[in-house]
Amino acid sequence: MLIPHAAIIALVDGAHFTLLRNTGSEAEPVLEAHASTALDLHGHASGGQHGHMSGHDPASQVIEAQHGAAVVHWLNGEVLAHRIHDLVIIASPRTLGELRPHYHGQLKQVLRRELAKELVGKTGAEVLAALRA
Repeated sequence: MLIPHAAIIALVDGAHFTLLRNTGSEAEPVLEAHASTALDLHGHASGGQHGHMSGHDPASQVIEAQHGAAVVHWLNGEVLAHRIHDLVIIASPRTLGELRPHYHGQLKQVLRRELAKELVGKTGAEVLAALRA
């Protein structure tokens, strides 16, 4: 997969959110840590909570849903402000399911790829390997 220069790669799970940026070329990407932001978790609720996830604490499910909603709210804002032009979202499967219904139309236009995988905390090289697999 070609990753455009300056593309943002968002790594998300139910509690964490980190950003990487391609500082290399499209053909030879180099993913480096990019400054993240503190998320506002208040006022973000998800209509897509999964009640079928037995064995999970309902309170933690709500927190995960709020975190996912806050992440997508921030990403939408960055896209609408034209600070993100190319985006790759890599999220745990459950979190990705929470994010998708909240994508703004413009976010969908700049979204180059989604990957349902847990990669928060991995290095740029590990993320590239997962994207190429």
